[in-house]
Amino acid sequence: MSTQKPFEKPIKFDTAMKEVIKKVAKVKKEGVSREPDDPDAPIALEGELQLALFKGKQIRQVFHNNEWFFSIVDVIEAIVETDRPRKYWSDLKVQLSEIEGFTELSEKIGQLKMPASDGKLRETDAVNVETLFRIVQSIPSPKAETFKKWLAKVGYERIQEFQDPEISVKRAMLNWQVQGRTEDWIEARLRSIITRNELTSEWAQRGVAEGIEYGCLTNIISKETFGFKTQEHKKLKGLKHHNLRDHMTDLELMFTMLGEKSTAAIAQSSDAQGFNKNARAAESGGRVAGNARRGLEKQLGHSIISRQNFLKGGDPKKLSGK
Repeated sequence: MSTQKPFEKPIKFDTAMKEVIKKVAKVKKEGVSREPDDPDAPIALEGELQLALFKGKQIRQVFHNNEWFFSIVDVIEAIVETDRPRKYWSDLKVQLSEIEGFTELSEKIGQLKMPASDGKLRETDAVNVETLFRIVQSIPSPKAETFKKWLAKVGYERIQEFQDPEISVKRAMLNWQVQGRTEDWIEARLRSIITRNELTSEWAQRGVAEGIEYGCLTNIISKETFGFKTQEHKKLKGLKHHNLRDHMTDLELMFTMLGEKSTAAIAQSSDAQGFNKNARAAESGGRVAGNARRGLEKQLGHSIISRQNFLKGGDPKKLSGK
């Protein structure tokens, strides 16, 4: 498996991924949701207007359809050295649609009312966080990277999880994009959250105690799948108090899912009740994933188990499979 490349394309929210996002939004214990810095901040309301500052430049934003929309010309003025941001935006639209193939751009642009220089509300081109992130990727400015990090923060400020859980999921996805995760990785991570939730729900129905027993069963699956218990896998990656799955490669995530999906299916088919019988199901489910992993590694000629993590300065080298 080659080193992951930086994220280059926007996530395509097709029907399948929209359903994934909805399911992940219902999972409360996995930690993809992040509380706003100010837990007492009021809920944003439809049509609410704000002025955000980036490097001293004002950027208008309006809350619409449960998310923030930003004035594109304001963003261009803030990150491009030009005194004609509207002309720049006009040319950029042509480049994005005709040259870069962003054909759905026009569908994603909204004409929303924002305060103009004369104080009156006037319609201006505005887009949501995901689309703006894509647009900024095509702007050759040294400020672009700084802006993307800024956007990952302010794009979801004051939108609380109980208002729209999907917002917190999209915020996590945007942060993963900024960190350079690939589209395949992000999709695998989201699906792994669903698979994990389905498995723990199965355990809860079968008399497995949450906490220590969940951890023991997880270690059994991990040992059979990768040859490592969870803490050993974290140590391999140089992790301490981090979420292991946030630092797995997309292939590691896929085999983790296979082990957990297989475990849940075996527990159902055998009607496993209590810890001991579910431990046997976990061993069998993990073995299914482990056998599949070894089969792939034989074809590839190397191990898919990776030392790679996404910490700053993380080691991208892979194990040799010895």
